[in-house]
Amino acid sequence: MEPAESEMNILSNGKPHDLGDDMCVPMKTLLAEDQNGTETLRFDDPEGALESEEFLPNTHGKKPTRFTDFEGKTSFGMSVFNLGNAIMGSGILGLAYAMANTGILLFLFLLTGVAALSSYSIHLLLKSSGIVGIRSYEQLGYRAFGTPGKMAAGIAITLQNIGAMSSYLYIVKSELPLVIQTFLKADPNSDLWYLNGNYLVILVSSCVILPLALMKQLGYLGYASGFSLSCMVFFLSAVSYKKFQIPCPFEEFSTNSTAAHLGLNDSSLVHDYSDGFPDEDKDSHCTPRMFTINSQTAYTIPILAFAFVCHPEVLPIYTELRNPTKKKMQKVSNISILLMYTMYFLAALFGYLTFYGKVEPELLHTYNRIDPYDILILCVRVAVLTAVTLTVPIVLFPVRRAIQEMLFPSKSFNWLRHVSIAFILLAFINMLVIFAPNILGIFGIIGATSAPCLIFIFPAVFYIRIVPKEDEPMTSTSKILASCFAALGISFMVMSLSFIFIDWTSGTSRAAGGH
Repeated sequence: MEPAESEMNILSNGKPHDLGDDMCVPMKTLLAEDQNGTETLRFDDPEGALESEEFLPNTHGKKPTRFTDFEGKTSFGMSVFNLGNAIMGSGILGLAYAMANTGILLFLFLLTGVAALSSYSIHLLLKSSGIVGIRSYEQLGYRAFGTPGKMAAGIAITLQNIGAMSSYLYIVKSELPLVIQTFLKADPNSDLWYLNGNYLVILVSSCVILPLALMKQLGYLGYASGFSLSCMVFFLSAVSYKKFQIPCPFEEFSTNSTAAHLGLNDSSLVHDYSDGFPDEDKDSHCTPRMFTINSQTAYTIPILAFAFVCHPEVLPIYTELRNPTKKKMQKVSNISILLMYTMYFLAALFGYLTFYGKVEPELLHTYNRIDPYDILILCVRVAVLTAVTLTVPIVLFPVRRAIQEMLFPSKSFNWLRHVSIAFILLAFINMLVIFAPNILGIFGIIGATSAPCLIFIFPAVFYIRIVPKEDEPMTSTSKILASCFAALGISFMVMSLSFIFIDWTSGTSRAAGGH
């Protein structure tokens, strides 16, 4: 049974549940015994009416304010922006490469499947949270499996989001110096501090990300999220436009052409095809493939799963939604996933149809091979930098919440702790980005472990444990589907780790053979 009476009778906003206040609200009540043998009331609110009534803080409550105590003030549209911004990440830059290694139809099938499964897992999370009146991923883990469940959820959220934030800041480190260099027409070999990506990462983290991360509520970031999504819409528009401007096979930009762009000598503008397509192979290389299987195909599913991980942000956004109900939050989730699904597919499609098999893992780097001084691509780089920078504070919120749930579960909100956790997290991520020579392997491990846990395994097993057997026995359709969902996640994790291990060992063997 459940370990503590306080956890049974206190909602996430710290308010004692008073049945007398809700006589007009239809609900189920069941008597249950805790470990001390005392009887407590478990409430079930399938329609979500009790949630909306009891979510707002009540001044008569005796429980002190906790860090999760927020009155829902965020509008429906702002919630869509926040969740969409949480879904959208640096992965959009690698989706064209993923399509090149799967083919258009296989990529579309995988993308649709992952998006649908993500929506279903959010449904499981919302239903579980509605039954126990908790809107915290870690606390759902606690209610399902006690302290081990809470720690597992907290660790998975922390690893997943630290990996995501690191990837965003890696983009800042690699792209921002190129943007400044192009604007100033500076020598790429100069040692100026403002062309050093390490210094720029620290500067952006200190001046932009940290102030946004110090806000008390996610709802305040709605406007920043909307602007960030607008930047990615511009990215999509530019990629679509370039599809019809760049010929296939494309012309490589010679290094001698740099002088021409600096106004030294137009005659030095020379193009070559050394890494392009031979004329006789033009048709084969410029024809889109519907299905493709190769050594890189195995990485596509982890990339797509990583691209739809927003589950740690779902419950915090639900907490701050104005007049929250499960149906309303599910609608927010479905719209956000649909918008990102559309953007992902179009960005992958037009990026792939521009470069076909020559597309690089980071799409913007491929445009450099044609013209590194292209004004439109330069603006796209700025837009992408803006988008990923404004996404970091959104992703940091669940990590800070997870740390507080694991280390300070009963503490009231404290500004010093709030600021300190954000500062330490950003400092650690900056050090990781600056000093780690290559963290692609770490990203692969994180994407193959924490992503399936957060999308597939945890929502399913939490749902199975939290929903009472009296309401839904294990033989019910809902729990059978949830069990299959968890099994799918475990299979996905094992398969992904196996492919990564095989690829790593084969790469090590090739390197040893080369020596």
